[in-house]
Amino acid sequence: MSHGILTSQQDDGVLVVTLNRPHVLNALDVPAKERLGEVWAQAASDSSVRAVVLCGAGDRGFSAGSDIKEMRRSGRMVTTETLMAAIPGVSAPFEKPIVAALHGFTVGFGLTLAIHCDFRVASRGSRMGFPEVQHGMLSGISAITLPGVIGEARALDLMLTGRLLDDQEAMAIGLVHQLADHAFEDALKLARQLAINSALAMQLTKRLVLESRRARIQEFAQSVDQARQEVTSSREFGDVVENRAGTGRVRT
Repeated sequence: MSHGILTSQQDDGVLVVTLNRPHVLNALDVPAKERLGEVWAQAASDSSVRAVVLCGAGDRGFSAGSDIKEMRRSGRMVTTETLMAAIPGVSAPFEKPIVAALHGFTVGFGLTLAIHCDFRVASRGSRMGFPEVQHGMLSGISAITLPGVIGEARALDLMLTGRLLDDQEAMAIGLVHQLADHAFEDALKLARQLAINSALAMQLTKRLVLESRRARIQEFAQSVDQARQEVTSSREFGDVVENRAGTGRVRT
């Protein structure tokens, strides 16, 4: 049972992980997030996996974030512990290279997954952003990580306005590394090139580069959890889960 996540091991040491809920623009429910945590743990310990490609199924986008319909059914968000495990390298180290292949919409938790990959290849015409604050929600882990990717000022711009970036702006500010006509094909090509390199050298290099980021996430994990608890207790969050927010576009 896939729980909305598919994995495919390639002969060249590349593992392809696919967010496979295209009927909801790959919005992820609790089982999908739990399964992602399992996938990262298994891939980290599997010596045959030398690089990873993370992609989304369907034509409309990489991921619309978290499944808002599930939030409306349950009236809550996933636990911070489960959330952190679903993001590569956050709950536990993941020291193999990950390439995200982005297309269409990449928003909310979808963009959280993407910025915790080591490379982001986006199809032309892609749109991405963190719209949570427009709907009384937040993206806590990304609030810790994003400033290290694009700088504090740009992180505040994206996360406080909730606006969506087009592909050109995302490339210009360093949110994506490469634009492509076919993101998955280019991401797979890059992952195959990475898989040829020394696994140990890549592991140690990635550990050193990301050591301060990982320490920062661990240092502020309790603050993230507290912020998530506060926001779920707010009237604005109640409006969203009870479908009184108007658009139903919320993803976190």
